[in-house]
Amino acid sequence: MKHINIPIFIPHLGCPFTCVFCDQNRISATQDIPGEMEVFSIVEDHLATIPAGSEVEIAFFGGNFTMVEKARQEMYLATVNRYLQDGRVQGIRISTRPDGIDARILDFLKRWGVRTIELGVQSLSDEVLEASWRGYQAADVFKACRLIKEYGFRLGIQLMIGLPGDRLELDMKTVAKVIELRPDMVRIYPTLVIAGTYLEKLYLKGKYIPLTLAEALQNSLAVYLQFQKENIPVIRMGLQPGEELRREGCVVAGPFHPAFGELVEQEAFKAQAGKAIEQFFTAHGRHPQLLLFVHPRDISKVTGQRRSNLNYLKEQFGLELIKVRGIEGIARDSVGVGTIDASAPVLLLSRLKFIDNMVPGT
Repeated sequence: MKHINIPIFIPHLGCPFTCVFCDQNRISATQDIPGEMEVFSIVEDHLATIPAGSEVEIAFFGGNFTMVEKARQEMYLATVNRYLQDGRVQGIRISTRPDGIDARILDFLKRWGVRTIELGVQSLSDEVLEASWRGYQAADVFKACRLIKEYGFRLGIQLMIGLPGDRLELDMKTVAKVIELRPDMVRIYPTLVIAGTYLEKLYLKGKYIPLTLAEALQNSLAVYLQFQKENIPVIRMGLQPGEELRREGCVVAGPFHPAFGELVEQEAFKAQAGKAIEQFFTAHGRHPQLLLFVHPRDISKVTGQRRSNLNYLKEQFGLELIKVRGIEGIARDSVGVGTIDASAPVLLLSRLKFIDNMVPGT
């Protein structure tokens, strides 16, 4: 069953702090706070286009829902509750901060049919949290996550890489701690320097150096693979490339790419295909022409943008020719290898076996 969120942006509502990286109005491209009729219109418009049989949640994003004044929370939840009652949506999803969670709040959300809570955690390094002006510590995150799970909500965790004071070593320590919390889903965002933020001031003074796109891809890949190993779904990598982010001057610096998540997955397939080819050569000797086998939906990921992955593999292994073929019977995220005239792979490397063969943390 395909999961679909109907996003309703409530920019900056309930935010007690302005974090160094955040200008939520720009990110959400929603300047006005939606009222009851706007929410109703957004939901109706989306429902008219959603395929039958989909799992649908109405999702309040962009602010800290549980820290909005209670009357507005009740207005939003009452407005969308009708869709829960008539079965057109299956749940409500909200995002908030770790310090916006307690037992009283969770009782309230449960009564109104909220099913999923995403926490803007960003990091579990107190050093990074302090440098980013988040206003809480890692201990607050652990407490909130455990309480959310005790109450039976689905837990989502949002992480950021490349924050002030951050480095890959700290990212991987954060990942290890998040895995212990066993969230139902994770989002990974690279830090961007947005115009009008304090981070922009730090950047212009040379006190903050953003990750390059190549660095962000490699760091995100390391994080992504660890979550895959633990069977924790990564439901998004990179900010949604809305019109506002594409506006000239909005993103001052940083690793923005409209298909960031796709690029991370392409990096995973490039490394995995390389390992599969090495294993094939070890077992069957070198061949000048090879055929890679993947699930049809993974063809673009193993091929890479403008055939970049295939060109890399061709040069790396001194091949005359390398092609890709999609086969329905192959599991997603697997790579098979055979000779150019093969009808099926001689060697098959799954994603989990590939991760197990890697050096931890790489």
